Amino acid sequence: MPEQSNDYRVVVFGAGGVGKSSLVLRFVRGTFRESYIPTIEDTYRQVISCNKQVCTLQITDTTGSHQFPAMQRLSISKGHAFILVFSITSRSSMEELKPIMKEILDIKGDVENIPVMLVGNKCDESAREVATAMGTALAKMWNIHFMETSAKTNHNVKELFQELLQLEKRRTMSLQLDGKKSKSQKRKEKLKGKCEIM
Repeated sequence: MPEQSNDYRVVVFGAGGVGKSSLVLRFVRGTFRESYIPTIEDTYRQVISCNKQVCTLQITDTTGSHQFPAMQRLSISKGHAFILVFSITSRSSMEELKPIMKEILDIKGDVENIPVMLVGNKCDESAREVATAMGTALAKMWNIHFMETSAKTNHNVKELFQELLQLEKRRTMSLQLDGKKSKSQKRKEKLKGKCEIM
């Protein structure tokens, strides 16, 4: 079956319990679940704008364990963009991302043209083990972008996905479909001097 070109696949990786599913569910459904239910693999779809056409943002929420290396490799090979999530309350969850990043580099070659976001989730928690500077340093070392989020308080969740789509150089992508533009988008268009017929 041919691959649908209007599908844009984002794969979310990270250790168990860092809040991958919570981030995805908060973004797609606007909900937050307090209880932790381990994920094997779930796929969510969100309609977005891609090259001024409607396309599907397909978000794959992967398992937090390393029991399924073949599934992990397949997700990487089919993915267009990646979100690497750790919890700011767990230093080991950050360490667990290192072999995943290595696998992405092994399969994709390099991340020069691939949108990858490093995400420190649970920034609403006070029991911090990972300083913001550590996340920034790791992202710099890997040549990727870094952001702190909280699925619980909805801090930076939409911004995370918006930023990821803006990193896509080969296509113009946006979460906004309803014709309403954010203030920053309006400002950018004004600065570019674009004319639009209303």
